This record gives sequence, C-alpha cells and structure tokens, in this order.
Amino acid sequence: MLTIQKYSARIIFGLLLCFTAHASFAQFFFDGEDGYRLWLRYEPITDRKLAKQYQQQIQSLQIAGDSQTNTIIRKELHHALSGLLGDSLAESQQLKNRQLIIGTPLNSSLIGEAGLAEELANLGNEGYLLRSIKLRGKQVTLIAGNTDVATLYGTFHFLRLLQTHQPIDSLAVKSTPKMDLRVLNHWDNLDRHVERGYAGQSIWDWHKLPEYKEQRYYDYARANASIGINGTVLNNVNADPLILTPQYLEKVASLADIFRPYGIKVYLSIKFSSPQLIGGMSTSDPLNPAVQKWWRDKAQEIYKRIPDFGGFLVKANSEGQPGPGDFGRSHAQGANMLAEALEPHGGIVMWRAFVYAAEKNEERSKQAYSEFKPLDGQFHKNVLVQVKNGPIDFQPREPFSPLFGATPQTPLMMEFQITMEYLGFSTHWVYLGPMYKEVLDADTFAKGAGSTVAKVVDGSLFNNSISGIAGVANIGTDRNWTGHIILQSNWYVFGRLAWDHQLSAREIAEEWVRMTLGNDSEVVTKVTDLMMASREITVNYMTPLGLHHIMAEGHHYGPGPWVKDLGRDDWTSVYYHRADKNGIGFDRSPNGVNAVEQYFPPVRDLYTSPETVPEEFLLWFHHLSWDYKTRSGRTLWNELVHRYYDGAAAVGDMAQTWDSLQEKIAPQPFHQIQMALDIQEKEALWWRNACVLYFQSFSDRPIPEGLEKPQGRLQDYIEMQFPHAPGQGK
Repeated sequence: MLTIQKYSARIIFGLLLCFTAHASFAQFFFDGEDGYRLWLRYEPITDRKLAKQYQQQIQSLQIAGDSQTNTIIRKELHHALSGLLGDSLAESQQLKNRQLIIGTPLNSSLIGEAGLAEELANLGNEGYLLRSIKLRGKQVTLIAGNTDVATLYGTFHFLRLLQTHQPIDSLAVKSTPKMDLRVLNHWDNLDRHVERGYAGQSIWDWHKLPEYKEQRYYDYARANASIGINGTVLNNVNADPLILTPQYLEKVASLADIFRPYGIKVYLSIKFSSPQLIGGMSTSDPLNPAVQKWWRDKAQEIYKRIPDFGGFLVKANSEGQPGPGDFGRSHAQGANMLAEALEPHGGIVMWRAFVYAAEKNEERSKQAYSEFKPLDGQFHKNVLVQVKNGPIDFQPREPFSPLFGATPQTPLMMEFQITMEYLGFSTHWVYLGPMYKEVLDADTFAKGAGSTVAKVVDGSLFNNSISGIAGVANIGTDRNWTGHIILQSNWYVFGRLAWDHQLSAREIAEEWVRMTLGNDSEVVTKVTDLMMASREITVNYMTPLGLHHIMAEGHHYGPGPWVKDLGRDDWTSVYYHRADKNGIGFDRSPNGVNAVEQYFPPVRDLYTSPETVPEEFLLWFHHLSWDYKTRSGRTLWNELVHRYYDGAAAVGDMAQTWDSLQEKIAPQPFHQIQMALDIQEKEALWWRNACVLYFQSFSDRPIPEGLEKPQGRLQDYIEMQFPHAPGQGK
C-alpha cells in the first residue's frame, strides 16, 4: 500500500534549526511567536523615523466614557502603543496638542464641537470617523462614532494603520459596514468535536462554563471586533437540542456577557424538532398552535437571560435534519413560525438553503433554486435565507449560486466556508480572498449589468431591509487558532470583506502579512504574491477546468474520483465528473440537465456553450470529448494533465520561495509554515498522480510529452484508507 508519510530534507533541516537557532529548546517554543496573537501582535516599530513621527502625532490620549467597551478601548490602546512605540501614553481630559481623542457625541463634548454631527448622523450604530483636525487651536486626531462599539471599531482601524506603517497625519476616514450581520458559524458540538474542524477541539468548554471563562474567549472576541465581525453562532447546524435547555442557556449567557462589550451578539443553531425532543410534545408542526407557543416561550426564556440574543440559524430538511417538510409544510412556514417567536425581541432567523433530496429526482445543483425561488415574498421581514456561495457544496471553485438575484423580495445571506473541508484541511496554504472576491464580484444580471452578488447580499440591489454574510469558522484550540498560521488570513479576509466587499483581496492580504509576519518589504511582496496565487494552484492540482466533488468519501481528505456505489448517487464522485471512454464533465447545458436555465441572460448564454463558458467552469457545465480543443490549443486530455502537473509543481515553487525568507521571519511561524508546505507538496503530488492515473483509465491516452509518468499504481491509491481523518461528522 502507498503511504504519503516520509521525511524531507527540509523538515529535518528545520528541526535541527529549532535546537540551534536559540539558546534552549524551551526558549524556541515559548518565545510568544507561535501564532496565538494572530494579527494583533503590536511588535515594536523598528524604523526610528516612523516611530518618532507617530509619537509626535500621538502625545496623549483622551478616551471618553467608562463603559465596558471604553475600558476595552483603553486597555487595547495602552497595550498596542506600548508594544508599537515602547510607550504607554498618559491620558488627559484636558485638550492638548497632538492628542488622540476617542468618543461619541453623547460622552464627549469635544466630538460635538468638532462639527461632525451631519456625518455622524449617517453612520448608524457601527460606522466611525477618523479625522485629523484643529480643535480649539490644537492639532488633534479624532476617532468618533455614535456608539462605544463604533469607536472600538475605529480604534482597531487606527491601530491597523500603525501596524502597517501608514501615515496618520492627515486622516479623513469614514467607514460603515456594507453588511448588517457579519457572522461566524461554528460547527462545534457540545462534546467539543468540531465538524469540519482541523485545528483542535472546540474553543467552547461547555463542561466548565458558565463559571470558568477562558482567556481565549476574550481574545476571540477581541480578534473578531478588530475586523468588524458582530455575531457568532456557537454550535453546529446539525444541532443538539440540549443547547436550548436551561443548563446550556446559562452557559450561552456567560459567553454573551463576554462578547457584548466587543459588539458581538450570540446566535444558536436549533434543531427544528426540539419541541418533541426536549419539550415533551408529540409534534413539531410549525402550524400547530401549541408548537408555536412552545417556541414563543422558549424565545422569551432566552431573551430573559440574554437581552441582545441575535436569533436562530436553522438547517432543516437537509441531510437527514428534521424540518417543516416532515409535516407537509414549506420552508417559509417553518422559518416564519420561528421569526414570529423572535420578532418581539428583535431577533432574526437565518434559514439555510442547503437542501437537496434524492426523491426529488432533480440534479443536485438545481435543487436550492427550485426549492426557494417559488417562496420569494413569503418569508417574514426578520428572515434571511442563507445561501452557499456555489450551487453544490464549498468546492475549490464553483460558479455562483443562481439563487443570488432570483429572490428580490427575500434577503439572501451569503454563506462562505472559511474552514478547509475540501481544500486540504489545515495543512494546505490556500488564501481564500480571491475565491470570496470571485463570487462577490460576479454579475448576476438580475437587474442588468452591475447586479453583482455583493449587491444582492448587501441588500442594495433590491433595497432589502436587512443584510448578512456568514463564514463557517476554521477556529479551534490549537495555539495558532487555525492549525496553520497562513489560514488565519482566511478568518481575517472574511471579516474585512464582510465589512467592505469593495476592498481587494490583495490589499487585505498585504495588511494581514504586515500585521502577522512583519513589514519587511521582501516578506510583504513575496508572501502576498504566494497568497494571491495559492487558490488557483490548489484548484489546478485538485479540480481543474471545472471538475468538482471528487474528494474521498465522507471525510473529503485527499482524492477520490473513483468513489461510487454509495447510498445516493449525488454523494459519489462519478456522479459529478461522468468520465467515460468518450470524455469527461457534467452536461448542465440545455442538452443535458439544463441547470444553466436558472441563471439570468447573458450569464445563461455564456455558460450554455463550451466555446463561451469561462474555461475554469468548462467541465462544470459540459461533457466533452477527450480530444476537444481547449483555448491553449491542447486537447482536453492534455490540458487536464498539464493543469494537474502545473499545480503540483507550483507547490514546490511556493516552498522554495518560503525558504528564501527564513532570515526575515521569526523562527516559530517560519518552521510551522515550512512543515505544512512539506505536507502540501507531498499531497499535491498525491492528488496529481491519483487523478491522472484514474482519468487515464478512461481516456486511454498517453501522458503528454515532456511530463513524467505518474508515480505508483492506481489501485494502490484507491485502497488508501484514513479512518481517523479529522473533522468528520458525528
């Protein structure tokens, strides 16, 4: 049997350096650079000229108010400035020259004097201003908002400027979030197992809560506030009904108390059949008056404990989860029943559109649209339908879901996956910023050109009254939070784009590099370049040209294009790639299952023909001959093989580039990332060899000239087993 476990010279060399680069083993492993601090490291600014400029601009602090949030701002500034500038500045309530003033019109008379009332009136409860102005003859810097949480967001923006070495002498920043709800979805179970989690256990220690409040909870809240995330769903969408019992609601309330000063609301995933499972009822029919009362009473119980509770996330009638369909009711009727229970308290329902069922006899990519398009206009105003970015399931690349733009009367909430279920878990370097932007910037043409997915999701296209975006979290108990320091960037970019989807993936990547790895120009340029290339590289060695869902069965670890004969056809790989002696690909054109009909023209027309479809979606929408001529001039077979080989080779190039930065990056993060790249390099070759050998068994064509023969035998790859791969459902 093949094995992918081997030692490389690079890992051995790295381990030796662990012992020789520092005076002692313990010093190496406990020097504070293990990734725990995320992008909030506040390392000293070594450029003395720049540090002096900052010190001249910030000579004292004035922080108005004494709320818990103001206390957090005060502590954050003292911690940050003492780290960055080596000096924790004095506070003064007297107006001084070169003073940093933070407050709201309600708690600071100086904010009122600054003449910002009109601008502040349009910023809502979360927007903020950063201003360099003269006030009473003094040159000052203002961070102003209408609430303390808004000024907390503004404070983190200001500190980001310092961390990334930006000028602060002429600030004129106005920032408001594009999305109302900016939420992390934790697929965490009450036993601390994380479904699709690859960075250790759940950070929520339910057994010790509510009394034992880990420091990590505060650090989690602080990290989220720094990028504007304002909500967290604490538990798995495959929910345990126990989360709604008094014992667990007390624990949830203790977390809510920690998160509240950071502007973060808690939400809960609920099991739709909870009235039966924990309420002693004989039904969970959403039209049953007793069931409706049960949910109203439960909502009242929750809000008594958590006055600012956000609401419910619901996975219903999907992958075996109960739902309104079990009682002959629609998704709208189920969602509205919950919405009515929450509405008096200001809560919302996030109802997932990830539904598919074998009995519908409809191709899987079409089912969410077919299910929810007819329900447009039937949902209550405090319901958002949460839609995955693509029509299948978080693949390395998918076209945008056709639901975006199809429900003008129903707000749609984007659901991205931050965790790496289909992208190599936590050892593959894949920066997801380009993927997120690819989807958000895609034009649906729902109201003509410029009707982007982002405008659907932020509510501006159809003037929806509520908007939101969710990311399935990649966070666990690993010291570096995400299992791979680079993958912290995906948490970061999600939050930054949730706040402002007009930012570019590259500028966010550069921010993250500067804050996390350092401001050295070579480090910033090379690492940012690697981040921007990483997703396309991964697509090439996993699922090029529109291939999808060919991962191993169940755990989705490694290649499995041969997977077949499962309980449902649409759980198999062969269902999606449809390789045979004549060709490969899924025909979703009008000649096939006609999934293209769900898109607006001209997207529909673009996808309909293999000559016009973007080549990255070629095999998503079309089944083509192995000899089909691609745009490179190669046959489809040759192009497919070249993509696999190019992707695998590019990981080796990534590793070499990373190695060149050894002298400029702290030892711990350098070696953590180096070891992960060694794994990724081996696994990219595994993907390449297994997939090329498998598809060659259908194409019966030689490996293109100039490329080495794939290593190993196909049968050996097929027989590989990983019974304890992490992140599986339970």
